[in-house]
Amino acid sequence: MTLVIPFQNSYADLPARFYTRQTALHVRAPRLIRFNRDLAAELGIAEVPDPELADVFSGNQVPEGATPLAQVYAGHQFGGFSPQLGDGRALLLGEVIDRNGQRRDIQLKGSGPTPYSRMGDGRAWLGPVLREYVVSEAMHALGLPTTRALAAVETGEQVYREAGGLPGAVLTRVASSHLRVGTFQFFAARRDLDGLRTLYDYTVARHYPHVESPAHLLAEVIRAQARLVAGWLSIGFIHGVMNTDNTAISGETIDYGPCAFMDTYHPQTVFSSIDARGRYAYDNQAHVIVWNMAQLATALVPLMPDQDEAIEDFTALVHAMPDQIEVEWRRAFGRKIGLAEATAQDAPLIADLLARMVEGRADFTNTFRGLIDGTARDQFLDRATFDTWEPLWRARIAQEADPEAVMRAANPAFIPRNHRVEQMIEAAVAGDYAPFERLLDVLARPYIDQPDAADLKRPPTPSEVVENTFCGT
Repeated sequence: MTLVIPFQNSYADLPARFYTRQTALHVRAPRLIRFNRDLAAELGIAEVPDPELADVFSGNQVPEGATPLAQVYAGHQFGGFSPQLGDGRALLLGEVIDRNGQRRDIQLKGSGPTPYSRMGDGRAWLGPVLREYVVSEAMHALGLPTTRALAAVETGEQVYREAGGLPGAVLTRVASSHLRVGTFQFFAARRDLDGLRTLYDYTVARHYPHVESPAHLLAEVIRAQARLVAGWLSIGFIHGVMNTDNTAISGETIDYGPCAFMDTYHPQTVFSSIDARGRYAYDNQAHVIVWNMAQLATALVPLMPDQDEAIEDFTALVHAMPDQIEVEWRRAFGRKIGLAEATAQDAPLIADLLARMVEGRADFTNTFRGLIDGTARDQFLDRATFDTWEPLWRARIAQEADPEAVMRAANPAFIPRNHRVEQMIEAAVAGDYAPFERLLDVLARPYIDQPDAADLKRPPTPSEVVENTFCGT
């Protein structure tokens, strides 16, 4: 049986300066770790035996109709601009139209060096591949826009990092597209107006067909990103590397590197080992996304006939974004405390709880979930810290029709806790994938009480605390 993927290749039809065509690095002994059969069905991909899946999703076999290529883009990385980046360890195989009529990319990640690798080996080791698989699928189940994981494959080869030789792996990622803020920056930095116009037209046709102007596109991307980042904040997620090349035009979460979920709540929490100054700390994400949208606005200005007027109009859109984020934040956190539609008057009640959580060193996820069953106070070092807030909250939710239902839909019982992810990776490196499979199973239903998985709700003990997370490149 031959794997059939109904590829289309609209990105490959763009001018050659948008990408470099090449095939993946051949690997010695590919073995399938996991194939996401539900997602494959959405994409119209029929099942074949595991060895063939391993060959295709390791890059050893190019499926019929695929046009492998590495996309080029630029980007601000920790505030510094790099005029050329690109897929340094990834290849877009092609696109498919899913069963809902949506065009989606299929991309190999960890498939070997490209012209954009910048001295890297273009490969991935097992840990980051499993982390992205688990976290991206958890994010999907949590209801946030995200790339998805279609397959993970062992390569049978070693990848060398600071820790020495590590087992190699390849992830197959599915996205609405891999267009980034940095893609626009690449052409704008080169003053390639024709390329910029082509990219704009392609983006509008693919993601925002109702858009009528660059200003309208900017407004739509701002709206999508405001909603996304407010969603991250509502589940305690920290992306870790919010560079403009990691900011998707589609409004999806993309490029899970040193990402992490908070345990104990603190707004300046940082995990990424490369974020020494806390640029992408939990609470800073709302500010950084505005800065990123300003860079998109700058890249779009050359498309406008009156650039002075465009700068004025685009500046107004960017300056309005913090208020949009505030509205989305209030809506998301209002639901977390049982308010179907929180108002501006409810914001102090939410902020007061968060301040008390910092003081009481409360677990973020378990505190909000505990509002449902009365265990939230148990998360505080001094329970009186919660007890003096609770009467104000109960008086407010007494005005709601069904606050418990609202909270159950907004507060997960399960997240990919960092210590569990690290334990899962350690087990997999030793050849045991049972923790990986268990995490995927439990996190597929994050809002459902699962008594047999109660241990996965537990915060880390002091010896289990994860201080830093790593990109793996």
